[in-house]
Amino acid sequence: MKAWFQRLTDLTSIARTEDMLKDALPDFAAELGFDNYAYLYIHPSRTYAVSNYPKEWQRRYFEARYTSIDPVVRTAATTLRAFVWSGEHRQRSESKEIRRFYSEAGDHGIRSGISIPVRTARRHMSMLTLASSRPTLTLEHDIDQIAAVTAVAFLHAKIEQHSTTPTAQLSLSLTPRQANCLKWSAEGKSMKAIATIENMSFATVNFHLNNARKNLDAVSLAQATALATKLGLI
Repeated sequence: MKAWFQRLTDLTSIARTEDMLKDALPDFAAELGFDNYAYLYIHPSRTYAVSNYPKEWQRRYFEARYTSIDPVVRTAATTLRAFVWSGEHRQRSESKEIRRFYSEAGDHGIRSGISIPVRTARRHMSMLTLASSRPTLTLEHDIDQIAAVTAVAFLHAKIEQHSTTPTAQLSLSLTPRQANCLKWSAEGKSMKAIATIENMSFATVNFHLNNARKNLDAVSLAQATALATKLGLI
């Protein structure tokens, strides 16, 4: 695998266009015995994928906001090391939604794989996954962490350089009332003041602002306001 990651680094360095990169990655994954590849960039204002996963699965993944519950993404974010995973080796304590996630992924031929996460600017993350339809995965040799991370870091830089067109991405939106309340919040108004201005109850304003925060996948009202402003939603 070390040689494979070195070849990926070499390929990335000479790919002059996004089409060259997208055309080569499926063959590269197949050389190592994998069915699919998926590059995933996770950012509060722009989460997207470049992948040859089935289109239906890519659409479902983002529509259901599976980045927030995907166990592979969670492991990647907490370990920041290349690792092997399998839908077969699950814990009994896993929630119903995670079991459903694994089941849906398996229905699309995604049952095991290798994922390599790297830290990007401002402490965000991107990761490359090589996926297989096999229920479990056995590697003859341990993954060379340095070679793996170096290759994916080069891949991330090249995808960013080309402003590569995503094959799927997270769509962020607000309802008119959410946007209106968030706009007032961005202008420094308190929830009590917004309630008075808009002739709403305090609870209704809180309801709309909380849903706006959830829709933007933000951890706080301040972050939601900043994201909505950056994305031109308010």
